[in-house]
Parts: sequence; structure tokens; C-alpha cells
Amino acid sequence: MSNAPSQPSSHPDTGAQQHAAARTGVLEELAWRGLLYQQTEGAAAALAAGPVTAYCGFDPTAASLHIGSLVPIMGLVHLQRHGHRPIALAGGGTGMIGDPSGKASERSLLTREQVQANVRGVSEQLARFLDFDGPNAARVVDNADWLLSLGAVEFMRDVGKHFTVNFMLAKDSVKARMESGISYTEFSYMLLQAYDFLELHRRHGVTLQIGGSDQWGNITAGTDLIRRVAGAEANAVTFPLVTTSAGTKFGKTEAGAVWLDASLTSPYRFYQFWINVDDRDVGSYLRYFTLLTRDEIEALDRATAEHPERREAQLALARDVTSRVHGADAARVAEDVSTILFGRGEPDTLGADVLDALAREVPSAEIAASDAPSAIDLFVRAGLAKSKGEARRLAEQGGAYVNGERVDVATQTSALTPLAGGHLLLRKGARSYAVVRLGG
Repeated sequence: MSNAPSQPSSHPDTGAQQHAAARTGVLEELAWRGLLYQQTEGAAAALAAGPVTAYCGFDPTAASLHIGSLVPIMGLVHLQRHGHRPIALAGGGTGMIGDPSGKASERSLLTREQVQANVRGVSEQLARFLDFDGPNAARVVDNADWLLSLGAVEFMRDVGKHFTVNFMLAKDSVKARMESGISYTEFSYMLLQAYDFLELHRRHGVTLQIGGSDQWGNITAGTDLIRRVAGAEANAVTFPLVTTSAGTKFGKTEAGAVWLDASLTSPYRFYQFWINVDDRDVGSYLRYFTLLTRDEIEALDRATAEHPERREAQLALARDVTSRVHGADAARVAEDVSTILFGRGEPDTLGADVLDALAREVPSAEIAASDAPSAIDLFVRAGLAKSKGEARRLAEQGGAYVNGERVDVATQTSALTPLAGGHLLLRKGARSYAVVRLGG
């Protein structure tokens, strides 16, 4: 029996949970979770003095955020839980340019229509994590509102005059590209991000920007601009860039990035990413990507050390993050699909939603019930056997199953009782599955 914590609500935290979180400072919370990398000198005092308004920018260069975005997203979540007001900035303006940070070559420029479509998708995903009600209600804003109407001469006079080229060349995001080359367009990105900070300070009283450690130069350019133009103090906090214990980039798999959009990475495959996390990484990821308490996480650390084969920590991680991103129902379905595919569940207990989800992950077919298919026919139609002869040999060798029952070569339609939703679950050997739906 697993002693992993129960699944969280898929809704942002409110009320008593925020009050409980506020008993400790947000920087202390980030520090014990391993999420605190850099901070400006005045950040701790500003956060301790009372609620601040903080923002983090998200680059809409794709239709969806990926799991690499979860660290700064969780940073906003922790700020809100400690009584501060979070603003998520979707870069509809800066997305037209592209951030050179961490990039070895120039980005391909997107059209305005592409960026606007991406902003809509990114904004919907950010809204799943934050609370938009109450005294510290979150907001999602788009910097296209002020950047796309900004004149070039106005920008050069009011913003560019505050930065020397030497200052900009000293920033890591620029230095890393000097040998391979960087366009004036991407070179100017730092100034656009600094202007965002200033504009958010003017419009919403923002005094703190958070982001990944690779954003430090861009963020501190904004704190300098606010000090020079508005005569006000602004601060920065950054998070570490996450890598795996093997030294590979977090979130990259053989199939590519792991997206937050269910149409790009299904909830099952999203769940599988977390359930397959290395034992050496799972403790850190529980701290980074969940809101489980220190006691809960340390109990899971002990479970990993004492019984790694049970994968209790990975199960808790997969449930929590999948619930937060896709909802508790999707997480339950993903877990049930995983249980079946790894040979630990009973097919007749599955609901139609689970079987529908399973059909999207394995070979599937739809056959009219009036065709009166035999089990042998099913294996051919579903692609688990190339011919009836191969399917028959598979059954004779005891390697063909329908709904968990071994197929008798003589089994006919009358013995094929569908599961929920008219589905039949086929299995070849230990792990090869297919789903057939019997239609009308």
C-alpha cells in the first residue's frame, strides 16, 4: 500500500492555504525548495515589508508552454500563496523579436497572427495555476498593448539613452552570441524587456521581476531603468535552470519537448514523463513542481531510499503535476491507463473514459458489431497480427488476450463481451495492446 499524499485540487490555492503559507517568507520557501538562485540586495527587505506586485514574462514563440516553464510558473504561485500579487506577462510584443538568452543562433521570426494565437494558448495555461480573485488576484497581461504602438524614435530617446553599449555587451545573453553573431533585433531585446518592467511599474505598481537565472541581465536592466526614469526601487529574484542528474536538459525526451497542451503531449504521456523520473531527481522535482509540504516530501525521500522499487515519490509527483496541469480527472485516467499498460489492472474495472484515452495511445480500430468478428479477426484488424495465420499461432501459443482472458482459437463473437463504451482490450504477449470499439 502506497503512503503517497493524496491528489491535490486542480484549482489554485486560496484562503486558509495562502494564510498558512504566509507564515514563512517566500524567499525562505523558495530556498528550502532549492528554487532560489539570485536576488538583488533589496529583495528580502521589500518582500518582508508587505505585499508586492511581481511579474514573470513568458515567451509565446510556440502554441504552448512546456514543462521547462513550470519553474517560473511555480515561482508566481509561491509569491501569491505568501500574500503577494502575481502578474504573468505574455510577450505578444517581445515574441515578435525573440529572446537571445540561451540561444546559439537567431530565432525565426513569427508573424503577428502566429504570436497572437500563441499568446491566447499561453494565457489559458497560465490561468490554471493562479487565483484570479481576492485582494492579491493574479492578472495576465500582454506587452503587445504598449510595445506595438511604441515609436522607434521615442524608444531610442526615452529608453536607449539610459544604456551604454558596453553595459549591454557585458550581459551573458549577448556575450554568448558575439562569436557566432547577433542581430541588432535580438541585441535590442534586453531594452524591450527593461521597458516592460518600467511599463508594468507604471501601470500596475510592479516592483519585482522573477525568472530563470539566464534572465538576470535582462531583469537587472529593468531595475536600473526604473531607478533612473521613475526614481523608484525595483528588485529581481531568479531561479536555477533545471537539468537532470545525468546532465541533460530538463524536459527534453526522445520525442522532443513535453508540452502543457494536451493536444501536443497527451495527459498519459505527460504523466509518464513524471512517473519515469530518475530516483536521483525525484526529490528535487517534488520540491520544484509541487506544493507538498516539507514533511510530506521528506517522507517520500525516505520511501525512495528504503523502497525505490515502489516508486512512491514518482507516483506522488506524477499525480500532483498532472492534476495541476490537466485536472484531477485527467490525472486519474492517465494513472489508470498506465496501470493497464504495465500489466497491473483488471480490464473489467475500466471506465469508458479510460478506454477512450487508452485508444489514443495504442493501435486502435472500430468494427461494426454486425460484422461478427472472431478474436482472430480482431488481432488482424487492430494490427497486432499481420494475418489470420499469425493471429491463430499467437493464440495457440497462449499469447493472445481479449479483455484479460486468454484467447481460445475457437472463440467466436458470442464470447466477446465488450467492456464499457463497447470497447475490447486486446493484448499480444506481455505489453503490446490494442483497443477495438464495436460500433452499431
